Amino acid sequence: MSDLSFIRQKYLDYMVSLGHAAVPSAALVPENDPTTLFTSAGMQSMIPYFFGQAHPEGQRVTDSQKCFRADDIEEVGDNRHTTFFEMLGNWSFGDYFKKEQITFVFNFLTRELKLDPHKLYVSCFAGNPELGIDRDDEAATTWQKLFTEVGIDAKIVTDPTQGLQDGRIFFYGEKKNWWSRSGVPANMPEGEPGGPDSEVFYDFGEQKTALADHFHAVDGPCHINCDCGRFLEIGNSVFMQYQKTSQGFVPLAQANIDFGGGLERILAAYQEQPDVFRTAAFWPLIEKIQSFSQYKYDDVEKQKYFRIIADHMKAAVMLMADGVVPASKEQGYVLRRLLRRALRQAAYLDIKQETLVELVPIVVAMYQDAYPALVAQEATISQVLAAEQQKFSKSLHKGLQEFGKMVADKQELTAAIAFKLYESFGFPFEISLEEAQVRGMQIQAGIKEQYQQLKTAHADASRTVSKNTFKSGLADHGDTVVKYHTTTHLLHAALRQVLGESVEQKGSNITADRLRFDFSFNRALTAAEKQQVEELINTWIKADLLVDKQTLPKEEALKSGAIALFVERYPSIVNVYSIGANPNGTKSGVDFISREFCSGPHVAHTGVIGEIVLDKEKAVADGVRRIYALQKSV
Repeated sequence: MSDLSFIRQKYLDYMVSLGHAAVPSAALVPENDPTTLFTSAGMQSMIPYFFGQAHPEGQRVTDSQKCFRADDIEEVGDNRHTTFFEMLGNWSFGDYFKKEQITFVFNFLTRELKLDPHKLYVSCFAGNPELGIDRDDEAATTWQKLFTEVGIDAKIVTDPTQGLQDGRIFFYGEKKNWWSRSGVPANMPEGEPGGPDSEVFYDFGEQKTALADHFHAVDGPCHINCDCGRFLEIGNSVFMQYQKTSQGFVPLAQANIDFGGGLERILAAYQEQPDVFRTAAFWPLIEKIQSFSQYKYDDVEKQKYFRIIADHMKAAVMLMADGVVPASKEQGYVLRRLLRRALRQAAYLDIKQETLVELVPIVVAMYQDAYPALVAQEATISQVLAAEQQKFSKSLHKGLQEFGKMVADKQELTAAIAFKLYESFGFPFEISLEEAQVRGMQIQAGIKEQYQQLKTAHADASRTVSKNTFKSGLADHGDTVVKYHTTTHLLHAALRQVLGESVEQKGSNITADRLRFDFSFNRALTAAEKQQVEELINTWIKADLLVDKQTLPKEEALKSGAIALFVERYPSIVNVYSIGANPNGTKSGVDFISREFCSGPHVAHTGVIGEIVLDKEKAVADGVRRIYALQKSV
């Protein structure tokens, strides 16, 4: 077992021993949240339970959540930024609170993983009188007591901007020690939950810091939250106890715990390695990439390229395993950016692009113990990657030619040139920047912001032209999304009835404008088949069928005939939605139209959905088709 797998399992076992129920990771694409492209934090699926909704597994829950942060794509290249990562999490929904949580974290790090407590430092919330929230002395004194018990004098520092000052516990303001999905309190919308937090940092020491090429000098004295690289945040306990209202911040009905610990960062501390790419989370990939190239990872000038390839290829495999395929929009566009950027880095290392497909089995081997579905998807992922590589080879060749022409007599890359390359030739912005840097060109000041302005203006113009394309006649987009979600189940059932029960859902995406559904099938639908599917859906909608929800043990739900996409992702207790049937019936062909595992939301009966029309249908991978559905214009 690798150290990566060891730490993940050690954490889950430890939390289970403390009464937590271990639940599977949610998918990287949120199932019921069209407002965000990816799952970027472990708590994303837990929000309802902070407000008192009962979690099926009880008040104590733990998991290792797959996460992806698209905002970090351009940051990858240093020692610590990654796009895909796992977040070790534990939650208390109105059960234990600060003292217990801080003790759990300290004991896990120092007793279970045996990290040296002398290398651990913590931060706490300094308070905000304007919000009516006091300084978190309870958290600070709890930490101080735990350090004292292991023989460490844990001095509390109230002004960390003056340096370490022989301190162990440091108070910071809301920019560092307040957590909500929207950031600092001023940015939080009404209704949003949030709270102070307490972060744990690992000290790699001044000597290791000095030896690492990626660290840069900073102004001012060193403290645990500065950017010198000496200290690495490895965990954050959020005391989720407030909600923002029009009257200010008020306590939630229950005080909650939301802990997130970066698995890869904890691994770096465990292996005493400040470069995350030299740990078990990435080194197998780095070694394979080295075998393709004449260059080595220790070559400082080339190190960035190794890191980008390793990170982007791992993230791409994990995204594709969760149903994302390369496309020109939304999640598919981000995946395409990752693949194409990785493929371009290969050229900087004199690596043949087609060899990168050999990284897929490395990722599968690294993660198959935690995510066994990867094994069955390996061949499909490799096929999609190979197809994307072929497409990009052509566009890259053309794009590089045009890049050369457009900058031939210029000393500077401008936003206008970068956008023209993107809009006309599909040349990614990041690659334009990298090409300019490789050629030693100047880059226009503020190019990212100006490029984004050009892109936004172009998108706005496109929307103006096509604003009526998906007109639904409904003002409430939230209601529309819910209706489309139930339609997804009807579409799945209709496809299986018309094409055969070998058809399986491979992914879906819902917006207020349309429903997108991916399914397994090896050819295009005929016009007659497409019409049959559409007629079935609308027949079921007009019949105003009941949509019934049950909460059942997973095995019982499967025996009842319910089907699930990636069944291993669901916890031991699941929500099952049945459409058009006696929910206590058995699968006999007449007891229900559809019965699926799902976390909702759904309409109460199908009649409210309205007539559906099927739009375009196409192939997205070998054996995988994509079809669109939308409400008929009125």
